[in-house]
Amino acid sequence: MYGRTVPLPLPSRKPKAARTSVPAAYRRFISPLAILALWQAGSMAGLIPARIIAAPSAIVATAFTLVASGELIPDLLVSLARAVVGLAIGITAGAILALIAGLSRTGEDAIDPPMQMLRAVPLLGLTPLLILWFGISEVPKITLIALASFFPVYITLFAGIRGVDRKLIEAGRVFGLDRWGVIREVILPGSLPSALVGVRQALGIAWLSLVVAEQINADHGIGYLIMNARDFLRTDVIVVGLAVYALLGLGTDAIVRAIEHRTLRWRPSILKATT
Repeated sequence: MYGRTVPLPLPSRKPKAARTSVPAAYRRFISPLAILALWQAGSMAGLIPARIIAAPSAIVATAFTLVASGELIPDLLVSLARAVVGLAIGITAGAILALIAGLSRTGEDAIDPPMQMLRAVPLLGLTPLLILWFGISEVPKITLIALASFFPVYITLFAGIRGVDRKLIEAGRVFGLDRWGVIREVILPGSLPSALVGVRQALGIAWLSLVVAEQINADHGIGYLIMNARDFLRTDVIVVGLAVYALLGLGTDAIVRAIEHRTLRWRPSILKATT
């Protein structure tokens, strides 16, 4: 009896109750919906006057009214056209100058110093000068957007070109690539991630510049809609215009992210996300 061990009875465990958890995809919507609910409740209780900001329900109703009346869509198309033209000019010019400066020491000495000087100039401070040069036509608006999108593309692409691993360049030369072959097969693909980051930054700054540009005596566009609403204390229309700007920014960023995901499948982070 002394050599035997008697097993002790294990404490009885109560079955755990099933834990109900909100999926991760929906948890991110909890706090925004709570803010909207508090905002709506405060407006209905009179704690948030309409002259300060309209209730969410009033903003949604105003958005439907503007769309149904045909007032919002033409202004949206005008703003979108300004942004597309300005972005096309700024991104193209930034990419060309970054390639010249990044691929050549002579090009860097000629282009990079003035670019760094211009980058230090406050962009929005150029607005009065653009009006003096080009008047109150579409040119200063598009120029402001082009300048806003130029510098992020130039800086990131230039840094991406100069940041390509020298071992990859030497490996390309070992495999028989000439100078243009190294540029095409090694340097440009290696700098593409930085270039796409610059495009995403350019999009964000360009939409911000569009808000300012459309305050320059515009007679069409989302900015014009907001300015008219300000004069009549229509906070609901102002918020609708700001929401349109935000949706345009999110939409264009999603497009660039899709392009990035498709063209950079060779990167380890992209491969890990897709497997």
